[in-house]
Amino acid sequence: MEYVIEVKNFQKSFKPPFRLKRIHAVRGITFEVKRGEVFGFLGPNGAGKTTTIKAIVGLITPSAGEIKVFGESPFSMTAKKRIGFLPEQPYFYDYLKASELLDIFGRIFGMGADERKRKIKDLLEMVGLAHAGDRVLRKYSKGMLQRVGLAQALLNDPELIILDEPMSGLDPIGRKEFSDLIASLKAKGKTIFFSSHILADIERLCDRVLVLDKGMVKAVGDLEELLRQRSWEKEALVKGLSEEEVRTWEGVSAVEKIDSEVLRIVFKTEDTNKIVAKVIEKGGIIHSVSDRRMSLEALVMKLTEAEAK
Repeated sequence: MEYVIEVKNFQKSFKPPFRLKRIHAVRGITFEVKRGEVFGFLGPNGAGKTTTIKAIVGLITPSAGEIKVFGESPFSMTAKKRIGFLPEQPYFYDYLKASELLDIFGRIFGMGADERKRKIKDLLEMVGLAHAGDRVLRKYSKGMLQRVGLAQALLNDPELIILDEPMSGLDPIGRKEFSDLIASLKAKGKTIFFSSHILADIERLCDRVLVLDKGMVKAVGDLEELLRQRSWEKEALVKGLSEEEVRTWEGVSAVEKIDSEVLRIVFKTEDTNKIVAKVIEKGGIIHSVSDRRMSLEALVMKLTEAEAK
């Protein structure tokens, strides 16, 4: 299997001025990102997400471990040419127009005048700034700056797109448009690696996720599998019982009527045997017992709270 990003035992520590102790931002994490997938990178503030992203794009060097992008060092110019990057807080010279900014980046990539003009027009339209391309950036809102930052990240038609908090400052309409754009980029075969505090966006868009906390990996894998396997609840579909009676049972956290005969009963995993025995005792018929899919927010809270305790 081809991996676009390979991170092996990556560690990063800093020695702040006037402090005796080093800060261990990332404590030996390992993961891979597959070609063509949308990979969500999430965790609370201070988890080490931005530090890891900076190492992947070659802005900082690891204290230990190894990172490869397209099988090469992140500092390789060959690898860098295949990457588009939007940092968490993009800063641009604010007396430039958006079209002028993108033109400068196009020149850096060695694009000819006609190619730059065509791509700038297409990208400004793609990110919803066709009407503001000739407006100076100091008159842009935060959301508009995020959009022009995305345009510069896509200017070189990258194979790997790395986005650090890309939806920061966007209104709900902007977030929806951004989500649609990510989906369209994936459909074109692009690999997208992004971090976000907006878990609903991660849950909607990502194939796989990694949960980072205090510089350590708490979970990584297929999103749907993680949400089912790590659930602390199960649900049973049963027939032949009354909703009112089941609600009184100890250990039952929720009851939902599916149709005139079938109930969905929700209970903690450790109570499975007790609930199954109760259903049989009362003359009910069990159709299925399965893991209950938890929300991504619940998973992250469970993992990070467990570490805090």
